[in-house]
Amino acid sequence: MHEQSAVGSFLNRILFDPLAHAAGFHVAEGHHAVPDHIVMILLVSLGLIGFSWWLRGRLSVENPGRAQHLAEVILDALLQLMNDVIGKGSARHLPIIGALGIYILCGNLLGLVPGFMSPTSNLNVTASCAICSFLYYNSLGIRKHGLWRYVKHFAGPVWWLAWLMLPVEIVSHLARIISLSLRLFGNIFAEELIIGSLNQYIFPFLASMPVMFLALFAGTIQAFIFILLSMVYISGAVEESHEGEHGAKHHEAAASTQLKAAAA
Repeated sequence: MHEQSAVGSFLNRILFDPLAHAAGFHVAEGHHAVPDHIVMILLVSLGLIGFSWWLRGRLSVENPGRAQHLAEVILDALLQLMNDVIGKGSARHLPIIGALGIYILCGNLLGLVPGFMSPTSNLNVTASCAICSFLYYNSLGIRKHGLWRYVKHFAGPVWWLAWLMLPVEIVSHLARIISLSLRLFGNIFAEELIIGSLNQYIFPFLASMPVMFLALFAGTIQAFIFILLSMVYISGAVEESHEGEHGAKHHEAAASTQLKAAAA
């Protein structure tokens, strides 16, 4: 169970709790009107919106600044990765992949700031991101092939095994929600638990410094893994029936190789 973050408790005391009481909502003793992970989500969202407005006002073709150079490097790298994994027309998936990647990365790293917590250390947050990815790639597959053809390829190439393959494929696709959400949640929650225990029981801040550096790396890797797997699922959904299955496996193998290289 999470301890309440200092920033979340402060914002609840001065803002959300009074608003809840004024609106007639009852807040139980020892609880706040808005859970900490929701407060952190609001802060991440407002921070990203504010940063995008700030960056947009400084974009220039003739005289680009450092922030624009950095944004362009990240954008080019992401587009190249999407092109390698998804293939032709991958740029149209940039909004969802980019939004998920930036949102998850900022959420992962927010907990390293004293007084804050990572919203992605809550299973509800990671599950919502996984559901967004799941709904998006399935909607792409339905739009590309039509509902009947898209569902039909779950049955496999052998018609007399359809009764077995169809439920297996459906369960495997639903399991992607669980794997995406639990992988992200488990890693970030463990990091916060270790850092919080070190700060509370050993020596505040200094004892947790090595773990915080490791968490900085792990949080970035977890965001990368999430969007990379989302790209693999998109690739499998938009490819043709039997080719899509083999293509997805091929891209999963390529993705696994890239992950091993990143870990090394």
